[in-house]
Amino acid sequence: MPANQTRSRVRERNNVLNRPEFMSLNQPMKSGGGGGGESRGGARRPSQRQQQNQQQQGDNPQPENNKDKKELPEEDCMQLNPSFKGIAMNSLLAIDICMSKRLGVCAHPSSSWGSVRSMIKLLALTGHGIPWVFGTLVCLMRSNTLAGQEVLVNLLLALLLDVMTVSGMQKLVKRKGPWEMPPGFFDYLAMDIYSFPAAHASRAVMVSKFLLAHLVLAVPLRILLVLWAILVGMSRVLLGRHHLTDVGCGFALGFLHYSLVEMVWLSSNTCQTLISIGTFNWSPLY
Repeated sequence: MPANQTRSRVRERNNVLNRPEFMSLNQPMKSGGGGGGESRGGARRPSQRQQQNQQQQGDNPQPENNKDKKELPEEDCMQLNPSFKGIAMNSLLAIDICMSKRLGVCAHPSSSWGSVRSMIKLLALTGHGIPWVFGTLVCLMRSNTLAGQEVLVNLLLALLLDVMTVSGMQKLVKRKGPWEMPPGFFDYLAMDIYSFPAAHASRAVMVSKFLLAHLVLAVPLRILLVLWAILVGMSRVLLGRHHLTDVGCGFALGFLHYSLVEMVWLSSNTCQTLISIGTFNWSPLY
């Protein structure tokens, strides 16, 4: 028996698993023995949390980037899958702006046609609203015939209608010219501040159509009157004040104003009543 005990002791000493560093392998699993698993799981948890944080950062970008995106104007934002109508409209607007800038040869004194800029400005001034309104008032005060006063009163109402309608549309659209030139003093008086529609073009077409319908003119004068209306509208493009589409819409608006005035044409008696009210003379004029 002692010999057997000594042999067993020698075997236990020679066994590698009995060393201190391997003692944990010989111990049985405890109920809370998931410590190794927990430690391993705890070692894995930081990586999972990092992945979750990365996913959250990807889903929720930084607030600074959101502010930058919100501050961007709508014109600089790219629209995905635009419609055919939107593409066509943007293409037409781009062509309109490009052509209008190329035709603005008198926009500045240093432009290619800067030497004739003063003449073009004088031509554009003939279509301004202030000279036409004051000129019509002077003619109305000097007129002595009922027919002349009737025509002049209706022309004055047409001019006022043109000024109010165009200024209202310009303030509604607020489109700037191709060269974004500041309006002058007379433009502020006539409320011709923005580009769309072209007030000079609308007024020139309305006045020319009105005079052709109510004045007896020779053929050369009628042709010159039509050319004047066209040149007044184009002068604003040459000066860089309006786009081509602004002038085109101004021409159409001038025809509309003339049609409205013809539809609501004031009779001679109504015109005499308005003249008496305006001059504070309540007796009828004969």
